[in-house]
Amino acid sequence: MTTFTALTTLGDETRAQALGEALEELDPAPVGVGVFELEDGSGLWEVGAYFTDTPDDIALTLMAAAFGAAEFAVSELPDIDWVAHVRRELKPVEAGRFFVYGSHDADKLPVDRIGLLIEAAMAFGTGHHGTTLGCLRALDRLASGGFQGKNVIDVGCGTAVLAMAAAKIWPDMVLATDIDQVAVDVAEANVMANGLDGRVECLEAMGFENPVIHKRAPYDLVFANILKGPLIQIAPDMAKHTETGSLAILSGLLTTQASDVLAAYTAAGFTEVEREEIGDWTTLVLRRA
Repeated sequence: MTTFTALTTLGDETRAQALGEALEELDPAPVGVGVFELEDGSGLWEVGAYFTDTPDDIALTLMAAAFGAAEFAVSELPDIDWVAHVRRELKPVEAGRFFVYGSHDADKLPVDRIGLLIEAAMAFGTGHHGTTLGCLRALDRLASGGFQGKNVIDVGCGTAVLAMAAAKIWPDMVLATDIDQVAVDVAEANVMANGLDGRVECLEAMGFENPVIHKRAPYDLVFANILKGPLIQIAPDMAKHTETGSLAILSGLLTTQASDVLAAYTAAGFTEVEREEIGDWTTLVLRRA
């Protein structure tokens, strides 16, 4: 099956979201539409649509002009088994005591490592990206230093790899949340696949806005591997849902964005414990003062 992509960028989130909604009304209709903030510090938003029928170039040109976006770049994707391709490309990842792998590499799990099974089809949060890797390494260092999480939450959990890592080393229930129900469903499937049913609770929530989250506070460890904007936005709520001595592992931010995020959390009552830079990405470990 032939798949076409149509991608553009613009500098305003509101217009980007509106353009994404408008794309869904095209004929032929796209099979999927995505709106994402580019993680390069440019402030631009990418709007993309995927089609199984050749998209209407004229309609796309008019739509880009109407919303003040750059001209759409339309491409035809090669007919590739992408899951098989990803399986070949994604090798197991070691992060301290943790070993993140797909089922096709199950025979490579070392006996002295804690395995985290994440299938290649669920590519976001496999541990290969510098942000997830940084969070796993930070967790490993905290545990090696004697910290034991007794009330842990993973905000914006994606595949729930961080929540599962915590549940693998500590006995208490871990909470994993995401704003997208599809991500929550993926997280639940991963929890089951890793034999952690009943150990990791997955639910849909925007930041800390959920009665279950409020009831279980205060948390002694918070993961938030999301983007700069949401990280800054939830800083006051994270302070409200933690207490003196609580820790936070933050990532999803470029190294150039770390100072802005740290400033927001310093204002909210956190102090920096450590940081790690992996490529262009930074992971911060903070303590609630």
